Amino acid sequence: MATSAETIRRINTDAPVLTFFQGPNILPHVKIKARIMDKKKMERAIARIGQEILERNKSAEDLVLIGIRSRGVPLAERIAAAIEEAESVKVPRGSLDITMYRDDIHAGSSHPQVHKTDIPFPINEKDVILIDDVLFTGRTIRAALDSLIDFGRPRTIQLAVLIDRGHRELPIRADYVGKILPTSRKEIVHVHLHETDGHDEVLIAEGES
Repeated sequence: MATSAETIRRINTDAPVLTFFQGPNILPHVKIKARIMDKKKMERAIARIGQEILERNKSAEDLVLIGIRSRGVPLAERIAAAIEEAESVKVPRGSLDITMYRDDIHAGSSHPQVHKTDIPFPINEKDVILIDDVLFTGRTIRAALDSLIDFGRPRTIQLAVLIDRGHRELPIRADYVGKILPTSRKEIVHVHLHETDGHDEVLIAEGES
């Protein structure tokens, strides 16, 4: 069991940054209210999203999946794998960093941490599935759309998220949702993925008052 504290850059990209113990030992100021999804529930949700994407789109050959950093990237990999298993076709996947497109960039650090965007394929006339872990205010997705358009003109841009927690501030909705989770604004949704956190689960916690 890990005991060293690590700073999580974003639990979800619209939520405050938290410091907590990796694994089940959460620091006292963060109260976990419930485990919303475990590994099996997450696997079922991801498989269902992959199936819904196939049902909505005419051909998997025109699909490309792009994950929003950071946890949208491994989710995109998993959804792509589910589609490939069902259709026996290779689905291109990429990653998108939206740091410089955020509308709050000037309100934070004067030296924001920018990560690599990797979209090594054309998106013109493609059906782009944009993937993130949590949909909250919609501002992260707005930034992602602005960034994505710089790469070309897709036929469609569709949004898939593991969790939709409500509280939208912009007219944005997801096309594919693993779970709709009613929350209060002070609550925080923690999405843990094996690729980034060593285990799979979704937790809901009380924020600092």
